[in-house]
Amino acid sequence: MSGAWRGVLNRLRRRLAHLLLHRTVFGETSAGRYLPNTRIAPGTCIEFEDRLQLADHVYIGPFNFIEASGGVTVGEGVQITHHVSIVTHSSHRAQRLLGRAYGAWQGDKPGWVAGRVDIGPYCFIGPHSLIEAGSRLGRGCVVRAGSVLRGNYPAFAVIAGNPAVVVGDSRDGDARWLAGRPDLRPHHAGWAGPGVDDHFAGDDPVNPAGDPAAEPGDPPAGRPAP
Repeated sequence: MSGAWRGVLNRLRRRLAHLLLHRTVFGETSAGRYLPNTRIAPGTCIEFEDRLQLADHVYIGPFNFIEASGGVTVGEGVQITHHVSIVTHSSHRAQRLLGRAYGAWQGDKPGWVAGRVDIGPYCFIGPHSLIEAGSRLGRGCVVRAGSVLRGNYPAFAVIAGNPAVVVGDSRDGDARWLAGRPDLRPHHAGWAGPGVDDHFAGDDPVNPAGDPAAEPGDPPAGRPAP
């Protein structure tokens, strides 16, 4: 086969594979509800999918890993880009503590870490990020690429680093767009509330009702590993 024909054949193979195996289409179900505007790429791996609770308008891109044994909630409008890992347990310390007895150990395993993960509405999770067991994100958070999250993060936080910390407020960027496009304010307020106007007026509602953000006594975001 000539080089030119080989190139044509490989291009056709890629298009066919994309059409059959990688194309992301609208329409998913979660907890018995049909979600017409939610998309999950076929290349994403989901373990314990029955414990993953999705709202509508969610996008989960290719090559993500979601381990939902402890429960994962993904709010409306969340975008999970690619190569993101979300886990609800960690066994590495228990494995080291118990050694060869790990597999046959009866009862609770010492060193085992577990906890559900809650991601509030309209969060953005950047590529190659890790969200660890027990983490909670309030609505409107932006997670920068490569971040490692553990703990509780308030609504509208811009989150970055390893361990991830709050480095900004996502409403700052929203406000610049809304200043030039006031016609978009009702759409934005439909999920965010009047927070942008209040934010710049100095009245900052960090945790609107219903957000899975930090409560008094919760461990702070970016706490040391257990």
